[in-house]
Amino acid sequence: MMKKSISASKASLVLFLCQMIFALDVPLDSKLLEELSQPPTITQQSPKDYIVDPRENIVIQCEAKGKPPPSFSWTRNGTHFDIDKDAQVTMKPNSGTLVINIMNGGKAEAYEGVYQCTARNERGAAISNNIVIRPSRSPLWTKEKLEPNQVREGDSLVLHCRPPVGLPPPIIFWMDNAFQRLPQSERVSQGLNGDLYFSNVQPEDTREDYICYARFNHTQTIQQKQPISVKVFSMKPVTERQPILLTPTGSTSTKVELRGNVLLLECIAAGLPTPVIRWIKEGGELPANRTFFENFKKTLKIIDVSEADSGNYKCIARNILGSAHHVISVTVKAAPYWITAPRNLVLSPGEDGTLICRANGNPKPNISWLANGVPIAIAPEDPSRKVDGDTIIFSHVQERSSAVYQCNASNEYGYLLANAFVNVLAEPPRILTPANKLYQVIADSPALLDCAYFGSPKPEIEWFKGVKGSILRGDEYVFHDNGTLEIPVAQKDSTGTYTCVARNELGKIQNEVRLEVKDPTMIIKQPEYKVIQRYGQVSFECIIKHDFTLLPTVIWLKDNDELPDDERFLVGKDNLTIMNVTDKDDGTYTCIVNTTLDSVSASAVLTVVAAPPTPAIIYAQPNPPFDLELTGQLERSVELSWIPGDENNSPITNFVIEYEDGLHEPGVWHYQTEVPGTQTTVQLKLSPYVNYSFRVIAVNEIGRSQPSEPSEQYLTKSANPDENPSNVQGIGSEPDNLVITWESLKGFQSNGPGLQYKVSWRQKDVDDEWTSVIVANVSKYIVSGTPTFVPYEIKVQALNDLGYAPEPSEVIGHSGEDLPMVAPGNVQVHVINSTLAKVHWDPVPLKTVRGHLQGYKVYYWKVQSLSRRSRRHVEKKILTFRGNKTFGMLPGLEPFSSYKLNVRVVNGKGEGPASPDKVFKTPEGVPSSPSFLKITNPTLDSLTLEWGSPTHPNGVLTSYILKFQPINNTHELGPLVEIRIPANESSLILKNLNYSTRYKFYFNAQTSVGSGSQITEEAVTIMDEAGILRPAVGAGKGYSETLFATSPVMHTVRPTFYKVQPLYPRIRNVTTAAAETYANISWEYEGPDHANFYVEYGVAGSKEDWKKEIVNGSRSFFVLKGLTPGTAYKVRVGAEGLSGFRSSEDVFETGPAMASRQVDIATQGWFIGLMCAVALLILILLIVCFIRRNKGGKYPVKEKEDAHADPEIQPMKEDDGTFGEYSDAEDHKPLKKGSRTPSDRTVKKEDSDDSLVDYGEGVNGQFNEDGSFIGQYSGKKEKEPAEGNESSEAPSPVNAMNSFV
Repeated sequence: MMKKSISASKASLVLFLCQMIFALDVPLDSKLLEELSQPPTITQQSPKDYIVDPRENIVIQCEAKGKPPPSFSWTRNGTHFDIDKDAQVTMKPNSGTLVINIMNGGKAEAYEGVYQCTARNERGAAISNNIVIRPSRSPLWTKEKLEPNQVREGDSLVLHCRPPVGLPPPIIFWMDNAFQRLPQSERVSQGLNGDLYFSNVQPEDTREDYICYARFNHTQTIQQKQPISVKVFSMKPVTERQPILLTPTGSTSTKVELRGNVLLLECIAAGLPTPVIRWIKEGGELPANRTFFENFKKTLKIIDVSEADSGNYKCIARNILGSAHHVISVTVKAAPYWITAPRNLVLSPGEDGTLICRANGNPKPNISWLANGVPIAIAPEDPSRKVDGDTIIFSHVQERSSAVYQCNASNEYGYLLANAFVNVLAEPPRILTPANKLYQVIADSPALLDCAYFGSPKPEIEWFKGVKGSILRGDEYVFHDNGTLEIPVAQKDSTGTYTCVARNELGKIQNEVRLEVKDPTMIIKQPEYKVIQRYGQVSFECIIKHDFTLLPTVIWLKDNDELPDDERFLVGKDNLTIMNVTDKDDGTYTCIVNTTLDSVSASAVLTVVAAPPTPAIIYAQPNPPFDLELTGQLERSVELSWIPGDENNSPITNFVIEYEDGLHEPGVWHYQTEVPGTQTTVQLKLSPYVNYSFRVIAVNEIGRSQPSEPSEQYLTKSANPDENPSNVQGIGSEPDNLVITWESLKGFQSNGPGLQYKVSWRQKDVDDEWTSVIVANVSKYIVSGTPTFVPYEIKVQALNDLGYAPEPSEVIGHSGEDLPMVAPGNVQVHVINSTLAKVHWDPVPLKTVRGHLQGYKVYYWKVQSLSRRSRRHVEKKILTFRGNKTFGMLPGLEPFSSYKLNVRVVNGKGEGPASPDKVFKTPEGVPSSPSFLKITNPTLDSLTLEWGSPTHPNGVLTSYILKFQPINNTHELGPLVEIRIPANESSLILKNLNYSTRYKFYFNAQTSVGSGSQITEEAVTIMDEAGILRPAVGAGKGYSETLFATSPVMHTVRPTFYKVQPLYPRIRNVTTAAAETYANISWEYEGPDHANFYVEYGVAGSKEDWKKEIVNGSRSFFVLKGLTPGTAYKVRVGAEGLSGFRSSEDVFETGPAMASRQVDIATQGWFIGLMCAVALLILILLIVCFIRRNKGGKYPVKEKEDAHADPEIQPMKEDDGTFGEYSDAEDHKPLKKGSRTPSDRTVKKEDSDDSLVDYGEGVNGQFNEDGSFIGQYSGKKEKEPAEGNESSEAPSPVNAMNSFV
């Protein structure tokens, strides 16, 4: 029986609600709303939880509207708050907003509490939320004694912040004494509680200025904790550890979050190596698009959480040794939220209505009602009102039923309060549609005439045609409930005036509107089917007829899509033209005509066929356009039209429009735009504050026409700048400034007079406000007093007398650099050979560079020669290595010498302090040639030799080697005699020589390393005075039988003559020129002809077997390919068939990998062709010389070469492919062309100048971008003798022959 009664009551309620369709809907008409009586509505109020600045006045907002205007009152902590009794409290006029004066003696703490505002007029009372006022607090840090943290390397560490409890809670961050944020990473990071966590500590974590800062935003204050000291001590080896969780502790924890908030879950782990954090949701997926990872994935962030996000979230910390995990059980609760908030209700007397208030939450909220701010249970009785849970039902209301009702939905997590009024009105009719409104429709289409109205009770609506016409009725009209009259099929005779009449029991009103029926738009000439030859031209017509009062627009489509973006498609007023038709232009073309009232379309198909050949046509450039005219002048645009000139048998493809700015750049023409050749008008976009003139140039396939005559001038109005300066930069010129530069706007870009710039800057990564200054039309501004080398955000905005340009983009600059603070450490030198060393150093910390790291400079100088023990003027040499390079090569060193070096770091400001001087020594090398060889006192059978020690002994001299042999009148060389002379001798007398005989001498010095370069000379013993020749084996062809006996090392040889051959085969002067992946190996060979060479190489210092490459032919060079960049290699050269005969080892290093490779010129076809041509030319010249010498009775070229060949050094012919790195300059001295030897038989040697050409940047060399050395290790050639009669080798055969005369 109970169930039946419940069902019956529900059924009656549903029936009642269905009947309530008479509630008035008040149109949103501002004028109407101002005239109607209305209960109060709260429009603005302070937040529920209102934290105020205790240093400023407290403003509690409460604004409301209503008619009549409401009055305001306040409660505080549930009781009436009499503001008249408190001199510190005032209420704003015509407002409920309270102002509590704190700045004149009041204390914010005295006004803490819960405030509520009530707005009241004769139709009801609305109330605000409960506004909780609390002053913000930023207490000081409690003093505590902080012990230094001493931690073993690899252990974990937590630095506790423990900030003071503030209101609201502070923002925590860690910085050092220099106010620089401490760097954070996967290893070091800040937790949500503000503590600083180290998963494992490293030696670089040692410092004494770990400082925790708390920033209180409300009071704009920052509190600083005492610095925390951390010292990391190393214990080798460092033990690796599997992860353990530093926070949260244990294996599980719980978390409660409210619906709509941001869920933050955190896991920070210790371990070595540093663990990696991963997050999963057990039994589900992390929500897409709402999940984010922060703090190096240590924090899981889910935004806008809902009940569906409840569940178990697992964080897993893992490294190579294992893993650890923690499960966080998340429960999402919900403060109340609206499902259906109550809405204002406007009723007429006697009508029915309802207020519905439905909310949800977790737990489910409790719903309670208030009437005019009073609980409805104790509010005055209203017989028209009935409360049913979340619904209030109104029946047969009267004007006294007007009131404001409050719905309160609350649970333990919060509450919702909504005001909704019931406004019972008795109002005569009002028509809201504007009088004499015009409606336009196309004939045979529907017409809808509006009559928006309001009245209480609801008015009845009637329509009439004309002022005194009869009421409209019948099937030809449709009358809508909102007052609209519909004419389903409007005809031309439907045009006219229509009157709407609204009446109720309180009055009557009428309004007139006008209807115009337009002619439909039609296409009277539609596009037709076309067949066109390929490369031809086709046009589709689309001629239309429309109502003269409507403005049509025409759109063309191809295959129901936009036309291709192709200059060949030209859209005219009544046609579409396609030029130079191709096969892909096949398709259906549609013309669509639109007006504001209707749209029509028509289509046609285009078929493209092959084109027959066309005869050649002679083309010429077009004549210039003429009759330029400007129309439709607007602030930012103008229409330019012209008449084309004669196209001269070549269709005009396009017109180029240029402009002149007579205000800023008179006489200078600029490109504006260009249009297709079928177009003779163009809408031009203009810039403000420019005095424009235009000219047009016609273009066809032949060329451009002459420019047309200029158009009339048009001066545009001024406006704000449209753009900002470009190329904004910030580079400090001094350690304490920031120089901001930019490219100023050009004259026409200013858009108006008074161009200036607003320059703004602030330090990056520091919560500073922008600092701005407005400067004149310049391009530079200097900010002084900046910290040294810190990043700044910079922006420069243009402005003129009319306003600012759009907000500019920001760029990053740096304040000025200062000299680096520290020197590189751990400088080590590795001597590779007697002329090359490699230096290593540790890089300096980047924070001490105080600028952009440009590289390192190595200063090195020779202290003394170890062989002479004599000091000389110290000439320091410098090599620069770009970037963060930690090593470099020092080439061109002198053997057997003592050197010093130091290393300095370089930034944009200059060099830092030098590292301590490092001393190193080079080993011995082979000496240079003797400084001179002088042959004097010639007699019948003796010669005196004098010489000077080598300019560069490069070690301790052990002896001198003298070799000599006679030369007969046929230029054949006799047997070679060798003498070893002690190193302390400087002269020698050779006796028992043949008279009137020319001898050739070869002289060189030796160290323990080997023989140096030799010097040669020739001399002749004098003729016997009696003219009697001494007996000899072969007249004039040898020695006497007895040589001098003054030297124990003299050897007696048979006085026979033969072509000279080397005493023994050898390979010397192996040189390398290394690139990135290949090296050019060259050498000099002395020995039998037709030797077959091979090259062996391998990685330096490796125990791997040598790799062998066979050299084709008897060339003296070879290219090793397929090498690894940046690798040191060893190399040696040998000859096939000669057991154990090979050169000494050489070491070279390939260049570093480069971003791009240069082309090897030796492999280019054009270069090979050029070389062949040069070789052919040289061959022809040699043949001519050979013929001319034979005609003059001279000896053959081959004999000349043999006569002057060095018996010890007879190198192969040099090839152009060799490079000559690490070569001794004295091994490649140029031949001199002196006709005779000097009278004093002296051969002088110039001192070689050691230089760093091609080795150092900024001094004499080059380095690539990463600082690696790319210069060639070639020594500098010695200077040629100043006098032409000095010679370093044998004279020409002609001179030798003259010497025998």
